[in-house]
Amino acid sequence: MNNMERKTPKLSVVGAGPGDPLLITLKAIKTLANAEVVLYDALANAAFLEYAPKTSEKIFVGKRSGLHHQQQAAINDMIVMHAKVTGHVVRLKGGDPMVFGRGHEELMHAAIHGVAGEYIPGISSPMAVPTLAGIPLCKNRGISGFWVLTGTLKDQSLTNDLIMAAQSSATVIILMGMKKLEQIMQLFEEYRGAHEMAAVIQNGTLPTEKRVVGKVPEIVRKVKKKGLSSPAIIIIGSDIEKPLPKLRNF
Repeated sequence: MNNMERKTPKLSVVGAGPGDPLLITLKAIKTLANAEVVLYDALANAAFLEYAPKTSEKIFVGKRSGLHHQQQAAINDMIVMHAKVTGHVVRLKGGDPMVFGRGHEELMHAAIHGVAGEYIPGISSPMAVPTLAGIPLCKNRGISGFWVLTGTLKDQSLTNDLIMAAQSSATVIILMGMKKLEQIMQLFEEYRGAHEMAAVIQNGTLPTEKRVVGKVPEIVRKVKKKGLSSPAIIIIGSDIEKPLPKLRNF
């Protein structure tokens, strides 16, 4: 491709939703249909790549534990390079790119280097996964709201916000917390008591979904028995007491 044929550099940061290929938005599909390059991560269902043109280049850029900072810098540079050489880059990310994602960072890096950007929201897993499992985030019966938190910080320590959340009456949804599951359950048992309910859902919205439900002191044992691991969402709150049967998309 010569300089006269080059298209205007553009970045679309696209949320792919929680995993179920039917839970991607129409705007995301239309955006993928115009991609020259798709950079996709480990949490974006590979089925979504079928919406991109067959002629587009598809590059996996999933991160490995412990190397996120270095790899994110490389992804930022890849976005700019491919946009300036090829044209339209779609950065396809699981869930919503602005919810514990690096969508804003990628858009800012692109803008600094002269690449125009747009953001396409995705259905966020903290909302979709519990509710599709029959667990409401907050019902109108005295619960004032819900918290969405990350379980661990960059240094792998528990966030102090978990202590404040444990002291509230709200439903709490925790992402990236499986490595600290035992500490999290101990924390909530301390502040909310042994009768507080919790659930852990792995691979939410997918056919491979697994989940356990029980009282806070039981959860670690149940998770080990059923073999749950990351990626999983932890939910804690009284509305888990009587979850509906798993809800399906018809």
